[in-house]
Amino acid sequence: MRNTTKITAAVLAAGALTLGLTACGSESGSGKADANAPLTVAATPTPQGEILAYVKDNLAKKAGLNLEVKEFTDYVTPNTAVQQGQVDANYFQHKPYLDDFNKKNGTDVVPVPGGTVHLEPLGVYSKSVKKLADLKKGATVALPNDTTNEARALKLLEANGVIKLKAGAGYDATSKDVTSNPRNLQFKELEAAQLPRSLGDVDAAVINGNYALEAKLSPAKDAIAAEAAKDNPYANFLAVKKGNENDPRVKKLAQLLTSPEVKKFIEDKYDGAVVAAF
Repeated sequence: MRNTTKITAAVLAAGALTLGLTACGSESGSGKADANAPLTVAATPTPQGEILAYVKDNLAKKAGLNLEVKEFTDYVTPNTAVQQGQVDANYFQHKPYLDDFNKKNGTDVVPVPGGTVHLEPLGVYSKSVKKLADLKKGATVALPNDTTNEARALKLLEANGVIKLKAGAGYDATSKDVTSNPRNLQFKELEAAQLPRSLGDVDAAVINGNYALEAKLSPAKDAIAAEAAKDNPYANFLAVKKGNENDPRVKKLAQLLTSPEVKKFIEDKYDGAVVAAF
């Protein structure tokens, strides 16, 4: 049974006003911690929360790690919680997203060395067509509205010959960077968590892997197009506030998350919808 706590952004934001030092057993940014204190990790529920729950239930105790998992349903609060010292670490994001977040928010959250765990292939889903080539002229395609995932979605469409982006369009590309759009597709930007629910209102939607899984959609089976795993920069990893990379509890969790047992768990549970990145 999963022993996790779901927290909304609003609740956490309210609590942030009263917190100074972290309640998670270490002083924020100090890199020093009681090795026996609980390690609290923020994560989105699927698959990150499930992977952490597997570690907690099957590996942590034997490794001498007291692991606590707090689940969040958005892509902002896990980083602000780490920055403010409300949790010790988080596990939910890829490097382009973290770089963009730090730049925009003045935060200093960093990846844990050796903490890259998995990839959730981004996929295009539709209730009205079976392949991208069947999208009609003027069709509406929903995209994630955060900077890096919108760029990622556009690059997926480009890789499948639907659009072309201007030369050099990077991790911050937007629909304004589309230089060729033969079908005159209309792009609708939505919060990533809302995309699965938009499928009845749009012709197609590009959905992040974790939200697809929560909606019982499989990138491997249901997507009409999906990212390739090879050389993909969007693998998810364990992250902490800068200065806490050497926390012995964090190092221990990074080792467990990249263990053969976790790799097998990912392969068995997700059947290609989530891919181990180690």
